[in-house]
Formats: sequence, C-alpha cells, structure tokens
Amino acid sequence: MLTYFLLYALFGAFAGILAGLLGIGGGLIIVPILTFMFKLQHFPTEHIMHLALGTSLASIVFTSCSSALSHQRHGAINWDIVKKISLGIIVGTYIGSSFAAKIPTHILQIIFSCFIFYVSLQMIFGKKSLGTRELPKLFGLSIAGTIIGLISSLVGIGGGTLSVPFMLWHNIEMRKAIATSAAIGIPIAVSGCIGYLINGSSAVNLPEYAFGYIYVPALIGLVLCSMLTAPIGAYFTHTLPVAKIKKFFACLLIVVGVRMLLTAF
Repeated sequence: MLTYFLLYALFGAFAGILAGLLGIGGGLIIVPILTFMFKLQHFPTEHIMHLALGTSLASIVFTSCSSALSHQRHGAINWDIVKKISLGIIVGTYIGSSFAAKIPTHILQIIFSCFIFYVSLQMIFGKKSLGTRELPKLFGLSIAGTIIGLISSLVGIGGGTLSVPFMLWHNIEMRKAIATSAAIGIPIAVSGCIGYLINGSSAVNLPEYAFGYIYVPALIGLVLCSMLTAPIGAYFTHTLPVAKIKKFFACLLIVVGVRMLLTAF
C-alpha cells in the first residue's frame, strides 16, 4: 500500500503543476493515471472508471482552490464570470455525475478517449479568437456553465479544457482565462464529487477505503502534493510561453487517449 501511496503522491505533484500552469484542474492526466493504478491494484473492473472519475474530481476540489488562490495573488481572476456561470456549472455537473454512474466502464473510457482527442486537436490547431464577441449575459453564461459542468463530470476534469476556449472565443485574454478557469473548477469539482459520492454509495463490491466512487488513499496522495505544486504551475503561467507548453501537453494527451481507447476495446 505504501508503494501505491507514494506513486499517487508523485503523480499528484505532476498534476498540480499542470493545474496551475494550464488551468485544467489536472483531471485529464489524473483519470488515466488512476485507471492504470486501479488495474494494478486489481480493483473490480466494473468500478475502475467510475472510481477514477470520482476520485479525480475530489482531488480537483483541493487543486483548484490552491491554483485559484495563486492566480488571485496576480489579480487575474474575473470573479464576475465565476459568479454568473457557477449555478449552471453546479446543475450540469451533478446531472453528469449521476448519469455517468449508470454507464459501463468501457463506455466511459471511450467517451474519455474521444474527449482527449478533441481537446488535443484544439490545443494543437486551435486558432486565436478574432472579432469583438462579448461574453453572454447571466442566462447565456448559465447555459454554457451547464454544458461545461455536464461534460466535465462525465470525464472527471475541472472544466478548464472547455471554459478556457469558451473565454478565449469571447476575447478574454489568455492568462485571465486560465486564472478564471481555475476558480470555475471549484464548483465543478465540489458538485461532481458529491454526485459520485452519493451515486456510488449503493454500489457493491467496492474496494476497501472507497467511499462511494471516491478512493480515499489515492485522494490523499494526490492532494498532498498537488496542492504544493499547483502554485508553482500558476507562477509559470505568468512567466512561460503557455501556448507552446499546451501543444506539448496535447501530444502527450494523444498518446494517453490512444492507450485508453485500446484498453476499452
């Protein structure tokens, strides 16, 4: 158990840097890592993906808070957007987590893989926003939040891969979009975590130390280090060429997505 715990801590440190650097919450890398680790620990196959998604969102609660605090020190978070989009985020995330709890593991793996490919291509080939589009009003942001929350809970992410492009499309500057996305990740993670906890509470044959679809030893290992390293990633956001880093990360995601898709089949 100690070896697994140390591995979770190591992966958490890496995910924390990505969370702070790219505003993604770390879920895109945490979910594949958790599925791999849970297979190594011989968890019941039918629960592996659900546990990975639930545990990922639970860890993002802490990672997003740490990342958001760091970005707030730079004054980069647009709290008006966060407040207006949060209601839709909470509703969509809870619905998505409830729906995901009823989907077989291999189907969730296929959904996650397809989402990874979409995100990777957007990162590599995505064009900068042009024109004078303004952010929608409260109703429009609520609808956008519901969609972002729904998809985020299905794939166990903090929403940055959707909310950052959404804000860029409406001419929010890159670093402010990343910082605001980190804050948006908090309601996504909290609502999704509660959803997986409740919907997994009636599941049978869960591994020891699992509460609903949240595996506590992995959560602790991930959180301990990710909260320490998320501020480092946030610092790099304001000093490094983020666009180039995103393209490198996209290539890594493609490899991860292919592996998960092969596993699903």
